[in-house]
Amino acid sequence: MPAELAEGILLPFFGTALGAASVFILRGALHGRVLRALTGFAAGVMTAAAVWSLLIPAMEQASHMGRWAFFPAASGFWLGGLFLLALDRTIPHLHRAGNAPEGARVRLGRAAMLALAVVLHNIPEGMAVGVVLAGWMAGEETISVTGALALSIGIAAQNFPEGAIISIPLASEGMSRPRAFLYGALSGAAEPLAALLAMWAAGFFLPALPYLLGFAAGAMLYVVVEELIPEASAGEHSNTGTLFFSVGFTLMLALDAALK
Repeated sequence: MPAELAEGILLPFFGTALGAASVFILRGALHGRVLRALTGFAAGVMTAAAVWSLLIPAMEQASHMGRWAFFPAASGFWLGGLFLLALDRTIPHLHRAGNAPEGARVRLGRAAMLALAVVLHNIPEGMAVGVVLAGWMAGEETISVTGALALSIGIAAQNFPEGAIISIPLASEGMSRPRAFLYGALSGAAEPLAALLAMWAAGFFLPALPYLLGFAAGAMLYVVVEELIPEASAGEHSNTGTLFFSVGFTLMLALDAALK
């Protein structure tokens, strides 16, 4: 496996694990404003990545369709959103700001349910990385190795707070720090697995790459709108989440421009 490929697949997971490791340094629960800031930052990165790393390349690859160049991106976008809706209704999970479990009814502890919520929205991030890397390996002119790595770096950056958001609250609720770190780190394991699955699928359906890019974008933005933005805007001082959304958005925009 080329070094660039391994880095692109594993960087997001390392970002989650590094964030989860902050449980060994920070004491007590994260302040509500800090949580809103971190969640807004993650939402900003994912939104920018969906547009510049997925939807725009999808339309560029379909430019031969003329006025219908938007169709693969738009139809893939809808399929990705509906796919995440199905997962949201199927996978048991609990959002950090919620008290009512969602998905299938199973008997799992709060820690496992919170980790599954992160796994749920790590799946589209992993898919996005895998599809973009598959496009680079196939020699698509609209996708460069540095552009693929920019996406991985951006997702890794927003995964850092996600790991912390899982591990630190669990430790503050009485769980041992090593175990809280394990839950936080393992929540990111879905990303490399989803990336490898997406690369495998894209290898078989390379002509459908614009649809797959749109699919990953739709899945990512479903998570942003359904989960991250409401959490970033909850409670008082919701402008904190909005400002850090802008920070994440511009960071991903800068990475995409600087590393292409």
